Amino acid sequence: MEIRKLTNLTILILYSNNLSGSIPEEIGTLTNLIELDMSTNHFSSRIPSTIGNLFSLQVLSLHNNDLSGQIPMEIRKLSNLIRLILNSNNFSGSIPEEIGTLTNLFELDFSTNYFSGRIPSTIGKLSKLQFLYLYVNNLSGSIPNEVGNLHSLIHLQLLGNKLSGAIPPTIGNLISLSSLLLWSNELSGPIPASIGKLVSLETLSFNENKLIGPIPDSIGKLVNLETLDFSENKLIGPIPTSFGNLTKLSTLSLLQNNFSGRIPPEVNNLTNLVSLQLGYNNFIGHLPQQICLGGLLTKFSANNNHFTGPFPRSLKNCSSIYRVRVDNNQLTGDMAQDFGVYPNLDYIDLSDNKFYGQLASNWGKCHNLTSLEIFNNRLSGGIPPELAEAANLRRLNLSSNHLTGEIPKELGKLSSLVQLSFSNNTLSGNIPTEIGMLGKLERLDLSANKLSGSIPQVVGNLLKLWSLNLSQNRFDKSTPFEIGDLQNLQYLDVSGNLLTGTIPTSLGNLQRLEILNLSHNKLSGNIPSSFDDMSSLTFVDIADNQLWGPLPNNPAFHRAPIEALKDNKGLCGNVSGLAVCPISSSNSHGQHRKKIVPLVLFLTLGTLLLVLVVATFSYKFCQRARGIGNQDAEAKCENLFAVWSYDGKIVFENIIEATEDFDNKYLIGAGGQGIVYKAVLPTGQVVAVKKLHSVTNGEMSNLKAFKNEVQALTEIRHRNIVKLFGFCSHSQYSLLVYEFLEGGSWDKILKEDTKAIEFDWKRRLNVVEGVASALSYMHHGCSPPIIHRDISSKNILFNLECEAHISNFGTAKVLKPSSSN
Repeated sequence: MEIRKLTNLTILILYSNNLSGSIPEEIGTLTNLIELDMSTNHFSSRIPSTIGNLFSLQVLSLHNNDLSGQIPMEIRKLSNLIRLILNSNNFSGSIPEEIGTLTNLFELDFSTNYFSGRIPSTIGKLSKLQFLYLYVNNLSGSIPNEVGNLHSLIHLQLLGNKLSGAIPPTIGNLISLSSLLLWSNELSGPIPASIGKLVSLETLSFNENKLIGPIPDSIGKLVNLETLDFSENKLIGPIPTSFGNLTKLSTLSLLQNNFSGRIPPEVNNLTNLVSLQLGYNNFIGHLPQQICLGGLLTKFSANNNHFTGPFPRSLKNCSSIYRVRVDNNQLTGDMAQDFGVYPNLDYIDLSDNKFYGQLASNWGKCHNLTSLEIFNNRLSGGIPPELAEAANLRRLNLSSNHLTGEIPKELGKLSSLVQLSFSNNTLSGNIPTEIGMLGKLERLDLSANKLSGSIPQVVGNLLKLWSLNLSQNRFDKSTPFEIGDLQNLQYLDVSGNLLTGTIPTSLGNLQRLEILNLSHNKLSGNIPSSFDDMSSLTFVDIADNQLWGPLPNNPAFHRAPIEALKDNKGLCGNVSGLAVCPISSSNSHGQHRKKIVPLVLFLTLGTLLLVLVVATFSYKFCQRARGIGNQDAEAKCENLFAVWSYDGKIVFENIIEATEDFDNKYLIGAGGQGIVYKAVLPTGQVVAVKKLHSVTNGEMSNLKAFKNEVQALTEIRHRNIVKLFGFCSHSQYSLLVYEFLEGGSWDKILKEDTKAIEFDWKRRLNVVEGVASALSYMHHGCSPPIIHRDISSKNILFNLECEAHISNFGTAKVLKPSSSN
């Protein structure tokens, strides 16, 4: 049926019909239409200008399509429009000034598009408007004062843009407002005192901006508030006592500001609180003691402040509590007396405080607990075997206390454990063999205790382990051969023990190992030749043993400082401070060298390796690379690859040849910072090469993103983070070279129905676990911490085993430990 024949039609609803193509021009012939709804389809291209012929139209809903381009000017002719809903498309350009002619509008929704430019001041003419949704666009400039003319407005949502400047005081005129969401912008200046006039307000979110100054006392007049979020700003001063009037508050978040002073006792009046977030500020004094008086509190954080005194009394019997963070304060209290049983508790972090006493067996009754962290306190006594009853525990960290006794064998029942850390205590006895039952364990740290006996062979059963630290104990006998089965191991430290015998040849099987510390033991014999092939190794320390013979033919050993090699029986090699090996020994090793593949490509670069490579080879690379193409004579090489023969020119030429000078047929991805190509090198190794976008005036257009990615990825070693093999910047090309992950990106998998269906719940859960593990490592396992700031499905890549890897660190930020973040 042709549309033009439906001249008497008043309502046309084609909602969710899987339609595609363009909206036909003939739609403009339906001049009697009152409602047109073509939402949730696959329409693309622009809105036809003929839409302006629908003079009677009151409802126009085209949301959740693929429409693009600008809003046609003809829309100004639709003077009878009451609802204009265009959200979740690909519209761009500015919001037309003509929008102010639609004076009958009741609802305007342009959210989740790509609109840019300023919010037009003419929007203040829409006096009947009750719903204004412009969130998640690229709008910039200030919020116009004319917004204050929208006296009928109930919902104003401008979050997720680039709005700047001060919040206009005229916003206090919107006395009917129920929700005001301005979060995730670049707003600055103080919170206007006129905000106190919005007595109907239920939700107020100014988080993730650059607001300064104190919270105005007038906030206390908003007695209907249920959600108040001022987190991630630069606000200062104390919490106003008037907060005690906000008795309907269920969510209060003041995270990551510069608030100071004591928490006013009036906060104890907030008996409907479900979430209270006070972390990352400069508060002092005691925590509010009655925050769970209403029995509703689920989330509480007060970490990274200067709180003293006891843990809140009302939390001892707070059965609703789900998540608690009070780490990095100076809280005190008896661990055996001040905590109860929490049936819903998932996560608790009490670390870096002054809690004392013995760990109560009641923690084992918290059956939903997944993370228990109480490191760096003053705990004493033994580890209660009853902890094994908390069967969902994934992270258990009791490091840096005064714990004594043996490690309970019952902990072998914690089959979900991913991280176990008891370091820096005075535990004694053997490691129980039951530890081999922890098949999901990824990090095990038992360092700096008084553990003795042999390292149990069952450690070889922990196949997901990537970090193993047993240093500074009293382990004797030989290093178990089975450690060589831990193919995911990246960090191994057994230094400072009494280990004897030879180094197992099986350690050479650890192809992902990057840090190896065997120092301060009684190891003897040769270093196994199997170490020659450990291409990921970047740091070794074998000092203070009884080792002898030649060093392995491995760059990590050749670059090691003499302090990491000294005090052995008779090591030799071409390293400053060691004797040169005798000819016979050298020849023997030379025969072995003929057997290995002559190309050790792109070693994972640790900070030490980077510094040495820059110092030794940057000038050489720049000189050799000038002959390729029409490069600038003043080519600048900021760093170069750890490559075959350390010859940057060879590798550069290999990449150019493998991609046929970056031909599009090798292109596998593109983004805002660069284009990614697949390159098969002469040895058969496959790598992914990101070529950053073209340079301008001799400078890299994405220099900041380039440096961010290099800085972040050279600090990181984690199985769920893509490995950076090398990087180079000069006048023609700026390249980042990564391991190639054959599985592609998550967004592409989810966009293909067949692949998405195959990607079942178990696989999706594994993705979430992998990404969460990587983020936890970046936030808590790195020093300084790193935040990614662009986690999305397109930045999650997979190997053939569907193991998730975070990529694209161009917007990453390394946090300064001395500053407030």
